[in-house]
Amino acid sequence: MVSAIFHSPRGDAAPPQGAIAAAAANDATHSAPATAHSSTAASAHAPTTGPMPTAPSRLRQLLAALAQTVLPPIMGLALLVGLWSLVSGSTGQAIPGPLDTWQQAVEVFSDPFYRNGPNDQGVGWNVLASLQRVGLGFGLAALVGIPLGFVIGRFRFLSRMCNPLISLLRPVSPLAWLPIGLLVFKGANPAAIWTIFICSIWPMVINTAVGVQRVPQDYMNVARVLNLSEWKIATTILFPSVLPYLLTGVRLAVGTAWLVIVAAEMLTGGVGIGFWVWDEWNNLNVKNIIIAIFVIGIVGLLLEWALVKLASAFTFEEVKA
Repeated sequence: MVSAIFHSPRGDAAPPQGAIAAAAANDATHSAPATAHSSTAASAHAPTTGPMPTAPSRLRQLLAALAQTVLPPIMGLALLVGLWSLVSGSTGQAIPGPLDTWQQAVEVFSDPFYRNGPNDQGVGWNVLASLQRVGLGFGLAALVGIPLGFVIGRFRFLSRMCNPLISLLRPVSPLAWLPIGLLVFKGANPAAIWTIFICSIWPMVINTAVGVQRVPQDYMNVARVLNLSEWKIATTILFPSVLPYLLTGVRLAVGTAWLVIVAAEMLTGGVGIGFWVWDEWNNLNVKNIIIAIFVIGIVGLLLEWALVKLASAFTFEEVKA
């Protein structure tokens, strides 16, 4: 019986052809779902887009953006300090170097609001006094210059009448008006405020007038059809359209005022950052003069930044640019 099972009488162990076909069909039937399942799983896990950036690549992009933002200002400051050190060394320390000036600045700003008399006060009081003069002169210029710019831009006859006067007086140096202020007001402080006023008014007048003249004529035609009053035209049509030009004039006026107040205070004396510079020159304290230069630049930068933020708050694209 055993030999009959394991040994074919013909001497071969090959299965019949029908059994081979049935086994092949059975294998194909069981392997087809597995193949389909594996294909579905592969397609489900296949990426639909390009390769995602890895963590190192994102870090490299972040570092590159940071370098583009931070590196140029640092290099500019390093160049300034290098040139400053070179000039200081070439003049035999007649102009103090960056390290000596930094040590002096630490001492100056350790107590910026001291008072040892009317002509001996800290740098903080001098900056505040200059800002007060700039604020008064600039405020008066805004009260006069902005309405005047609206009127000049709105009425062609007034524009033709005032244009020669503005063209004649605008190029005059602001310090040329200081003796007139001393003669009229009989005081150094009002004369300095007058100088700030006369140099700040022209940018606001000119920019406001140009803004009014560039208002689209269609707006004015609608106002004429609706029979709007001049006050309605000014408040509802002109002011929103002119605001970007007006704020540009304000920024230019503040920058000019801050430049002029330093020179005016050098001539008039009293308390102020300009007087502090001149007083330190009389004392041959060059370190404090360099410190004052940086203080003037930083305060002017802060004023400009504040006005840019104010202009950006109105979401005008022209102002943001």
